[in-house]
Amino acid sequence: MEALAELERLQIRLLQRISNLESSLLSQHFSQNLSISTISNTTEDRLSSILRANGVNDFSFKRVPSDYYDCPLEARRDIVSAASIRHLCKSIVLVNTQAPSNITDCSDRNNSKYYVVVVQYAARFNAEAVKNFLYTLNDGKIAKKKFNKVDVLVQVLGYEVDHLPTVYLVRLAPEETSAKLTGYEHNGVTCVGMRTDIPVILDEAITKLNPDFFWLGGGEIDLKLGIRTSEFIDFVKPFIVNCS
Repeated sequence: MEALAELERLQIRLLQRISNLESSLLSQHFSQNLSISTISNTTEDRLSSILRANGVNDFSFKRVPSDYYDCPLEARRDIVSAASIRHLCKSIVLVNTQAPSNITDCSDRNNSKYYVVVVQYAARFNAEAVKNFLYTLNDGKIAKKKFNKVDVLVQVLGYEVDHLPTVYLVRLAPEETSAKLTGYEHNGVTCVGMRTDIPVILDEAITKLNPDFFWLGGGEIDLKLGIRTSEFIDFVKPFIVNCS
């Protein structure tokens, strides 16, 4: 009898230890998920508030896996449930390194030091078209040679650098420069809620998409934003340029 009683006590202690261990692991898991959820909700809530406050109601956020950028466009399309690969877009922050010395910010959208260009992943970005547009935008007051050297200051959402003509100098910006301009980390840049009010150029091809709902960065590397094109245009008021 004593042996059975001792065995029962050992079983009870063992079960109690297992129960405590399970509780500890569950608590850690919940805490980690809560932390991730809080970070996610902070970004989504902030951008959602900005969008709704500016009359944008048809939008959606999608969390993507960590290997998203290793996937082909067709897989990315399926992950975010985009209508086609042409509905997947990226934002590129450009700087005109030959702008006049008195132009150092984005206060004049017609003659800004920086521009955000939104183009399709499946398209080739035409930097020459942007250069010509900026020249025309300034009524030809700035010599074209001033626009002959344009840096891609920030690469976001995996921009393919070999799509640029060789006449343009291409480089990645230091992380601190990107963060200072946009408030977002590399590959997490979106043109909604940026720290700097950088003028936006939207590729004309995006306005012709059917359905008119495209996807771009959502403020975090693994967060994407889908938005109705017409509402995006009404809110952001981009220059619409044929640049692909």
